[in-house]
Amino acid sequence: MPTVDRRSFCTLSAATLAASRLGASPLPGIRIPSAGAYTLVAATDHDRILRLANQWLAAKPETITDFPAPNSPGGPHDFFSQADYFWPNPANPGEPWKEIDGKSNPANFQLHRKAMIRLSLAVPALTAGFLLTRRQEFAHAAAAHLVAWFVKPATRMNPNLQYSQGYPGGPSGRSYGIIDTLHLVEPARAAGFLKDALGPANFAAVQQWFGEYLEWMKTSTPGMKERDATNNHAIAWALQAAEFARLTGDSRTRDEVRTRFETVQLPAQEAPNGSFPRELARTKPYGYSIFQFDIATTLGWSLGILTPSHAEGSPGLRSNPDPKQFLPRPAANDDASAHGALCRAVAFLYPYLADKSTWPYKHDVQHWDAWPVRSPGLLFCGLACGHEDYIALWRRLDPDPTDPEIIRNYPVRQPLLWVA
Repeated sequence: MPTVDRRSFCTLSAATLAASRLGASPLPGIRIPSAGAYTLVAATDHDRILRLANQWLAAKPETITDFPAPNSPGGPHDFFSQADYFWPNPANPGEPWKEIDGKSNPANFQLHRKAMIRLSLAVPALTAGFLLTRRQEFAHAAAAHLVAWFVKPATRMNPNLQYSQGYPGGPSGRSYGIIDTLHLVEPARAAGFLKDALGPANFAAVQQWFGEYLEWMKTSTPGMKERDATNNHAIAWALQAAEFARLTGDSRTRDEVRTRFETVQLPAQEAPNGSFPRELARTKPYGYSIFQFDIATTLGWSLGILTPSHAEGSPGLRSNPDPKQFLPRPAANDDASAHGALCRAVAFLYPYLADKSTWPYKHDVQHWDAWPVRSPGLLFCGLACGHEDYIALWRRLDPDPTDPEIIRNYPVRQPLLWVA
C-alpha cells in the first residue's frame, strides 16, 4: 500500500481540486464523480502513475504504418489482425484454417494489435500523470500519440476494422475483430482531458476520427453483427460505442447503448446468480468471466448506471484512505435494474477473485495461472454497490499484468481517468 508524504499530499490535493474544476472535460455527456473517488484512486495509484508516466514520457509514437502486414488485403493505413484461435489443418495445409477455442496461435500476425496495445498503455499513463501533477509535458506527450494515430495523414489509421481477425482460407475480416479496438477506449477517454494540449484543430480531428469509426461500427455489416452478438463481444462493442460517443458528444448513441444494455444485453446474458453462462461455457471460463464482468461494469460506470452516491466533497487525503468513507449504503442485489444486475455480477465473482482455489468450474486451458489481476469492476462496484471489501481487494491485486493474454483482455489501465 503506498504512503503519501507531505509533497505527495500537496500534489494530490492540487490535482483533486484541478480535476473537480476541469469536470473531467468540457465535453458533453461527462459525469463528474465526487472528489472522494478521485482521492481514493489517486492515493492508491500515486507512485505507480508517476512511475509509468515518466517511463512513457520519451517514447515516440508508433502506429500501424510502422509495421507492414504482408498478408493484409488492405493498405498500410488499414488495421490488420488474424483470428487468435485459428490454426492450419496439419492433415491438409491447403484447407481453410480451423478454430481451436481458447488456444491462441502465436504465429498469427499481431503487430498492429501490439501497436494499439502500446497506445493503450502510453496515452492513459501520460494522461493520468498529467491529471495528478498538472505537468504539461505529460499532456503534450500523450497528445503526440493521438495525433500520430488519428490525425497525421502519413501515419493515421483508417477509421474502420474491415480486415480484423480474418484467417487464411476464410474471410479477410470478421465482426469478431471489432473487439480489437477495445484498446482505443482509454485513449478516447484520455483525449477528453487533452483538449488544450492537442489544440483546437487536432482535437477536432481526433473527435472526427472517432466519430467516423463509431459510424462504421453502427452501420457496417460487421459492426451491426458484433453489436447483436450474445456474449462478451456485444458488451465490448457497447463499451467502445459509449466512450467514443462520449468523446464526440453523441448523446443519442449513448442513450441507445444504455437502453440496449439495460433491456437486451444484461437480461439475456446474465443469470439470476450474477454469472454469465455463455462465458462459463468457454474453454477459459475463469478468464472470460472476469473479462465480461470488467467490460460490463466499466460500461455501467461510463453510462452512470454505477456511480458513487455518497455525500459530495473529499473526505480528506490519507496514506491509507478508509473505503467506508467512499461508500453508499449497500444496494439490494435483487434489484431488477441494471445497477442491481451489476451488483449481482460482482457478488458472484468476488469470492473467486479473492481466492481462485474456490473456483467450482473447470480451469482455463491457457493462462490460468496469470489471473486474477486488478479488476476495475471491483473498484466501480465497490463504490456503487456499497462493499468496502471489493475496494480492498482491488487495491491488493496486480494493476500491471505482464502476460500478453491478460493484457489483451484488460480494458482499464488507469482508473484515475474514470473518476476524474
